[in-house]
Amino acid sequence: MVTIRAVDVARVDDRPLWVEISGDEVWWDEPRPHEGGRRCVVRRTAGGAIEDVLPQGWNARNRVMEYGGRSWRAHEGRLVFTNWADGRIYLCSPGEEPVPLTPEGPARYADLVVRGDEIWCVRERGGPRSADRDIVVVPLDGSPLRSVVASHRFLMNPRVSPDGRTLAYIGWNHPDMPWDATELCVAPVAGGPHRVLLSGASTCQAEWRDAESLYAVTDPTGWWNIHLVGLDGTTRDLTPVPLEFGDATWKIGGTFFAVAGGRIAAVYGTADERRLGVLDRPLPNGSGGAAIRDVGGGYTFWAPTLSARGSCVVGVAASPHRPYEVVRVDLETGRHEVLSPGKPVPGDAELPTPEAVTVDGVHAHLYAPPGGGPAPYVVFVHGGPTGSAAPVLDLEIAYFTSRGIGVAEVNYGGSTGYGRAYRERLRHNWGVVDVRDCETVARWLLRTGRAEKVAIRGGSAGGWTSMAALVHSDVFCGAVSHYGISDPERWAAQTHDLESHYLDGLIGPLPETRDRYLDRSPERHAARASGPALLLHGLEDKVVDPAESERFAAALARHGHRWAYLTFEGEQHGWRREDTIVRALEAELAFYGIVFGFPTPEVPPLTLHNGEKE
Repeated sequence: MVTIRAVDVARVDDRPLWVEISGDEVWWDEPRPHEGGRRCVVRRTAGGAIEDVLPQGWNARNRVMEYGGRSWRAHEGRLVFTNWADGRIYLCSPGEEPVPLTPEGPARYADLVVRGDEIWCVRERGGPRSADRDIVVVPLDGSPLRSVVASHRFLMNPRVSPDGRTLAYIGWNHPDMPWDATELCVAPVAGGPHRVLLSGASTCQAEWRDAESLYAVTDPTGWWNIHLVGLDGTTRDLTPVPLEFGDATWKIGGTFFAVAGGRIAAVYGTADERRLGVLDRPLPNGSGGAAIRDVGGGYTFWAPTLSARGSCVVGVAASPHRPYEVVRVDLETGRHEVLSPGKPVPGDAELPTPEAVTVDGVHAHLYAPPGGGPAPYVVFVHGGPTGSAAPVLDLEIAYFTSRGIGVAEVNYGGSTGYGRAYRERLRHNWGVVDVRDCETVARWLLRTGRAEKVAIRGGSAGGWTSMAALVHSDVFCGAVSHYGISDPERWAAQTHDLESHYLDGLIGPLPETRDRYLDRSPERHAARASGPALLLHGLEDKVVDPAESERFAAALARHGHRWAYLTFEGEQHGWRREDTIVRALEAELAFYGIVFGFPTPEVPPLTLHNGEKE
């Protein structure tokens, strides 16, 4: 059996976040782990050549709301982008050095839209917990910017109507998260008070149909469907089906649908499969929805980034045996064309095929190692926790399955992709439902003879669930936490603005429900750990302080449990550098070798400390 190397994983890690059709060209961004983790914008010319637009040393990212948002746009052959190092907006032509359009200072920008000779976007100013945001206009000629709207604590999706008179946007306030409740608003471009068109539901994207109405993805029915929303307040569900046409907004600027020559191209489905479809008849004023025509081809998962022009749509798609690719679809013929160069997937490695299962109401994807029979398994826990795991080619999973370790990705209660009711199962139950659902799948694996032993791992909120499962369940023989939360009360007091009230809904408001925080804290119950833990953290993480991992390690040490704690300089909330990805994966494999009891001579040894922290 051919094994997959950690460096193979690093070079296929991540995917394009944004795509755009610009004239006869298609532009997209791509991760560059081998270039310090920067995101580079590239373009495919009309002649088919692919070339970098963003010069070396520049990074098209931003940290608005810490998770960032739409960071670039193509405009008449030039690139408008936000630079990670200083947060400013820059303009550049291919082969030229970028020129700043915004002043020096602490401001950050995201969710860029170019209209005429202006950029409309969200500006964020202030500290991590006290930021304010407004929608601003940045002229492309370098003139001073101007503020247009500052109505909500959080803002996204600035869109100017076709007649240039009205701005549409989405806003929300604490304690809501954008998947709880937002407001779709309109305001005069010339100035004046805003007006709310939709409230009480979660709206994650809106685009103008004409000067008097918008298409909006919103979920008053419990499913993110596409609605037609008039400026007079009327609404109609164009896709009245129990499927999701939207998702949780962690990065602002996602495009779940695009208007293509009078039709709507949209990503839709569940967390098990997200197709690309076309609403061919959404425009008549009669009642009822629109027919959805599938044009996704052999791809089973389309990312929430679409761009359309005429009869063509460009998106980013993957399947269980194909990595994410930039794909152009002709809506008339259904023809698919891969535009991005293929990532280096080892051709002789046996890739696992996901099996979707539901165990006592819990959704999961199983990746069995080759050979059949019982095997050690690792439960993978996605972050968020308002998120989901997609059943697509993931070389990180294949890295383990190629070594005889099975993987079970659990979309526990609270995950997106299965409607609001499933999402709301986690309300006030974080640390309970997520742990119980992971435990349910683990025990099923053991009971059915698929697994011999089961460990658990996750990143961010998935790291929390992994640590919580280690101390609140006896089924897991070890846990791996990538930049996870170990004490929710402390994290709630220290984290950034977007998530500073997130736990009000996940656990309960403080101080009224403090007992829940204490009862569920992995750090406070480290004495109950059912096995050792490997903790990994980036030292520049502004979402989850590295002290969360360090303190859990100290708690394990006080109670005589085994642990290892590794830190990574230059990394934030997530791994982006090739050397980090390699080191973290190899340490994780060495850890599984210890807890599952097999040799791992191909990776550096890992030392588990036993007892007091050194």
